Amino acid sequence: MASLKDLRNRIASVKATQKITKAMQMVAAAKLRRAQAAAEAARPYAERMERVLGNIASSITPSPESPKLLVGTGKDDIHLLLVCTSERGLCGAFNSAIVRLAREQIGRLQSQGKTVKIFCVGRKGYDQLRRQYEKQIVETVDLRGVRQLGYENASGIAEKIVARFEAGEFDVVTLFYSHFKSVISQVPTVQQIIPPVIEKKKESSGPSVAYEYEPEEEDILTDLLPRNIATQIFRALLENAASEQGARMTAMDNATRNAGDMIRKQTITYNRTRQAMITKELIEIISGAEAL
Repeated sequence: MASLKDLRNRIASVKATQKITKAMQMVAAAKLRRAQAAAEAARPYAERMERVLGNIASSITPSPESPKLLVGTGKDDIHLLLVCTSERGLCGAFNSAIVRLAREQIGRLQSQGKTVKIFCVGRKGYDQLRRQYEKQIVETVDLRGVRQLGYENASGIAEKIVARFEAGEFDVVTLFYSHFKSVISQVPTVQQIIPPVIEKKKESSGPSVAYEYEPEEEDILTDLLPRNIATQIFRALLENAASEQGARMTAMDNATRNAGDMIRKQTITYNRTRQAMITKELIEIISGAEAL
């Protein structure tokens, strides 16, 4: 049985931990508001970009002269997985869920005889994936020094990916991130960005609208396709930032509650041990007095 001093030290240690988890929960709650607002503001722009891209792409006929970023290389032998995770931990299963989804995709592709390469954005994803796929990781981007995510961060990543694609290093790029739904719900998401998946237009009963583009569609796509890749990556980073803070807020709230339960149990044990020692001492005193 632990001594009273050990129990007091244990209770004090848990109380100190509880203060830290409570402070982290409050910090995550404050950061969540700004991150959630940024993620929600980026969604309409990214969705509109996809619709515009789909509208232009549907108006042209695929040919050898079409941009490779739109139609692909004509094969899908080599896949690049762009895995976006956080730079810090203590956010529950946020990073593990994204990495688990990436591992499932890697296993599926390898079973089909495909070659898989990995591009990591975020230290936590890199730390988990390198244990099993270190030789397949071609590049890592560390954003620990970035205090507030900006479009230039996503643009830099997009430029590296486009340069590797034009060099013929891979055929397909798939983006992995966590879509923010609420504080208690973050959904790991997969999105193919090279070549983009163009949804077919739904047939409408009304008259169809024909658009005329100036300059030509191919010229517009040459500028729009790299920008779309940067936009989708930027959206993924913002969604991840909001999901990370939401997951951390939930994890720290659970940790604070668990610490409170531990403190109550340890306090009960301390009081019972102390009462037992007092009772034992009283019995010894009374027995000694009766012996005299």
